[in-house]
Amino acid sequence: MSLYTSVVANLLFPLQERVKGHDTVSVRRAMDQSQWWSRGRLEAFRIDRLRQLLTRVGTHVPYYRDLFAELGFRPEQVSSTQDLQKLPFLTKSVIRAEGERMKSETATGLARFNTGGSSGEPLIFFIGKERVSHDVAAKWRATRWWNVDIGDPEIVVWGSPIELTSQDRMRQLRDRLMRTRLLPAFEMSEANLGRFVDTIRHFRPAMLFGYPSSLSLIARHAEERGQVMSDLGIKVAFVTSERLYDHQRGDIARVFGCAVANGYGGRDAGFIAHQCPEGGMHLTAEDLIVEIVDPEGNVLPAGEAGEVVTTHLATADFPFIRYRTGDVASMSEKACPCGRSLPLLAEIQGRSTDFVVAADGTIMHGLAVIYPIRDIPEVAAFKVVQETRERVIVQIVPGEGCGLQVDATIVAGLKARLGQSVVVVVERVAEIAREKSGKFRYIVSHVDIA
Repeated sequence: MSLYTSVVANLLFPLQERVKGHDTVSVRRAMDQSQWWSRGRLEAFRIDRLRQLLTRVGTHVPYYRDLFAELGFRPEQVSSTQDLQKLPFLTKSVIRAEGERMKSETATGLARFNTGGSSGEPLIFFIGKERVSHDVAAKWRATRWWNVDIGDPEIVVWGSPIELTSQDRMRQLRDRLMRTRLLPAFEMSEANLGRFVDTIRHFRPAMLFGYPSSLSLIARHAEERGQVMSDLGIKVAFVTSERLYDHQRGDIARVFGCAVANGYGGRDAGFIAHQCPEGGMHLTAEDLIVEIVDPEGNVLPAGEAGEVVTTHLATADFPFIRYRTGDVASMSEKACPCGRSLPLLAEIQGRSTDFVVAADGTIMHGLAVIYPIRDIPEVAAFKVVQETRERVIVQIVPGEGCGLQVDATIVAGLKARLGQSVVVVVERVAEIAREKSGKFRYIVSHVDIA
């Protein structure tokens, strides 16, 4: 670790977290220890935290207070993570319907988030400081597994408007101090890809972070033009928010000359799992209880694929208890050679995002056409299908008050991104069909970007 990185990781970043009122540093230090506990000790710790969470929400969260009373559920009697199965699943529709009743009556300083999610169902939810501290700590711990740390030079290829619209002076100063450079993943045009390659070569990052589709596209662009990227000293590329395909891992590893670490999670569900250098996809077990369920809601044994259901133990302010993610995965009973007792995911089948291609040939991350739709409150769910460069179908499940002006808003938003000549057809449907995997895909493009 360089002197500069040491100052950032041990002084500047902890100071920032303290000013924000976050317990990130102490949580990460505790996680550094608990990852090596025995399975029995870890499970006892999880049960105790689960009991505390359910007791708090049963007292202070109106929705759960009424639910527990209706079911006769006694949080103080919880003695196993399997006791969660006595509670119904939490879905996006429940969160939308309950609204303010999902918030703890004692919560303060909640941050508002919204996401389209992999299901294409827009969702507004809130996160408290406890949840933020734990999520950041979990990501920080996993980063350190790869011999890099906060303060090492980092290139981030990302497309969320939360990141891309907050570049005020303070944020820019923070990024410079932390040695983080943000590259927008929305528009992957020929010119931008060239600039991205030049920026990475000039910045010489120790690590990359971003969508696997975006990083692999940048890698292929450099390789096709004979630009060497494996001599920059990049140690690892962290990829998340999409399914990581083998060819993408190969492209990134080959061109950048680095390891590729897969990460799995979301703003709603939390930081669920991250890959260690030995290849194990470790759950953040101290914070999350993960169930794999079949279409009827029955919990499946290890090795069988089903929907991922999460309970985040640091969400007493706005609970996520038995939350249906819409993703499909399976658990593993194997122990990782790294020695950590954190349970493993065997396979993640869901969470896939495509690119779309504008009329002029500009390649754009699929989220670029999702954002104009996902924040429309009258749209309950949606799916975008790009048939050709010239034609896009948008299926929507209309919600309350969904008039014809909504269709016009969607058409205008997509034309602004893909080109005015593109035909955008809005189809109103009763429901969005699932994929064969059991997961929704909110964007599908049939246009070849190779």
